[in-house]
Amino acid sequence: MSLLTFGKARKEDALRLSILFNTVYIDTYGLEGVSFEFTNFISNRFSAENISRIIESNPDQLIIAYYKDNPIGAAEVIMESTCPIRKIALPELSKLYVLERFIGQGIGYRLLKEAEQMVKSRGYSEFLLEVLASNQRAVSFYERQGYRAIGHADFVMEVNTYDNLVMTKTLE
Repeated sequence: MSLLTFGKARKEDALRLSILFNTVYIDTYGLEGVSFEFTNFISNRFSAENISRIIESNPDQLIIAYYKDNPIGAAEVIMESTCPIRKIALPELSKLYVLERFIGQGIGYRLLKEAEQMVKSRGYSEFLLEVLASNQRAVSFYERQGYRAIGHADFVMEVNTYDNLVMTKTLE
């Protein structure tokens, strides 16, 4: 048995995924520490209860990378999303999170390919994502995978607005 596996999120993973999402989000975006706004956002968005609801309502929405049966990364696909630039319905890669110590091992790549395959299997030929424009590591990763920027969209937290790059890829 391989130490690295990929699969759908399980309900019993909700708390562990909550911790994983919080950790990756803080490591990636907490460049100035953990503000009150930031705390409110991640404690609501990444609560175990919220993740549990996602798993219950749509178990295919979260694809998890497991190392020794422990979550180390996740991709979240929202099938019914709307492109903020072109205003058309497209599936969206809402999250692609990998714990820092596992970056550079192909896990993000494999999660992205699993997500793309799911989208293709449901009859879609295009995939959408938004990424913080200043997150050059992520932008470069998506560009290497064939995603192209089509514009910018604002991400509003509470009082701050962040510049997101909107990217799409035609799936073959």
